[in-house]
Amino acid sequence: MVRVLIVEDDQALRHYLREGMTQAGYRVFEAEDGSEALQVLDQQGIDLVITDVMMPNLDGVTLTSELREVYDFPVLMLTALETLEDKRKGFLSGADDYLVKPVELEELLLRVSALLRRAHISKEKQIKFGGTVIDDSSRTVTYGETTLELPLKEFQILFKLASSPTKIFTRQQLMDDIWGYDAESDLRTIDVHIKRIRQRLEGVNDFEVKTVWGLGYRLEVHI
Repeated sequence: MVRVLIVEDDQALRHYLREGMTQAGYRVFEAEDGSEALQVLDQQGIDLVITDVMMPNLDGVTLTSELREVYDFPVLMLTALETLEDKRKGFLSGADDYLVKPVELEELLLRVSALLRRAHISKEKQIKFGGTVIDDSSRTVTYGETTLELPLKEFQILFKLASSPTKIFTRQQLMDDIWGYDAESDLRTIDVHIKRIRQRLEGVNDFEVKTVWGLGYRLEVHI
């Protein structure tokens, strides 16, 4: 299930969009301004952001500029500002599309679908190895009768490795992809998270996270 963050200070509009997108099969998260959106993004893996432009604390243009320093998911701007100069500012900040209010839900859904298609993001985000399912929509790993929900960073590392089994990922690659290119965390942070992933998944027999000495980590599949 694709995870969408709606950033909108108009509560009525935000709830209207949430209900419509939920019925369309998306998992929706909400924030009422850019500052709250950054907090949500720090805790949740998001696939697409829909943001208003004029908001308190942190406006949509500034938010999008900050997002582009770390994330590459699609960003759709919603605004009552419809001049060419307004649109230019939005696109230059990093927005992928620009929709003028009032918003027609059907058009919004069509634009979201097109953005996801161009970004090669599917609504179905599961990886299966034998009887084990890694589900990105719920950040869970299910095997047998057991379902484990992993913390965000641990899940993102595991999903990255599982997306390209047998490929070796260096610590720096994982740090850049998961924490962002400007992250200042010690690379040993990756080792700590890998250790925790292994501990949580001790009961999984279909795959394991292997250390490739001097290089990094890869997922080894046993089926």
